Amino acid sequence: MATAAPSAASRIAVVTGASSGIGAATARQLAAAGYRVVLTARRKDRIEALEAEINASGGQATAYQLDVTDRSAVDEFASAFRTIGVLVNNAGGALGADPVATGDPADWRSMYETNVLGTLNVTQALLPKLVASGDGTVVVVSSTAGHGTYEGGAGYVAAKHGAHVLAETLRLEIVGQPVRVIEIAPGMVKTDEFAVTRFGGDKEKAEKVYEGVAEPLTADDVAETITWAVTRPHHVNVDLLVLRPRAQASNTKVHREL
Repeated sequence: MATAAPSAASRIAVVTGASSGIGAATARQLAAAGYRVVLTARRKDRIEALEAEINASGGQATAYQLDVTDRSAVDEFASAFRTIGVLVNNAGGALGADPVATGDPADWRSMYETNVLGTLNVTQALLPKLVASGDGTVVVVSSTAGHGTYEGGAGYVAAKHGAHVLAETLRLEIVGQPVRVIEIAPGMVKTDEFAVTRFGGDKEKAEKVYEGVAEPLTADDVAETITWAVTRPHHVNVDLLVLRPRAQASNTKVHREL
């Protein structure tokens, strides 16, 4: 099936967490697909560099520094738009891998605020703009953690279950409106920052997550999947797409060549 070009009314795509990893890769691929991409993240220098890169390569990108957990800032950001076509809720992440008995409540709170409340903030603020486009798409980048538990991951698992339920419920509530709700749930993805951030900057511990795994997913793999889902004809909704590397059968079953 051919890729559908964005219509004039729906060609603006907002990507949260666009400073690195899946968010940055998605912004590049959506720009290549013909969208004018709005890059949001807390790290201004990163998104400005990506803005320059995309524009230099012939795409269209605008950087906007934004913390998705700051509702007043999100509302101010949203007020700049009359319509948008695509919202990719990618901002999120994991902190720590402690068991429930010793997990840090501050880490749990931070993960919930970013992965769930951040997604809620941006989706609520931009939903009227998506409806106004006549052909809107909300993407929630969740995780296989939102569909199955594993030891040492309860805080992140709980947050991503929240993101999954948000997407599922929104789809029910706005059926009949000209907006699709797509959930993309990646499994093991090796990026420069995800595991390092999770383990507080401990690169050795982060590398052990991927030890012996021949080909974990890359940020580009996930971005290509998001772009494919977004560019389906407007009547086609990819409700939920789970993707994992071939070496990963579940959250707890991974083939390692050690």
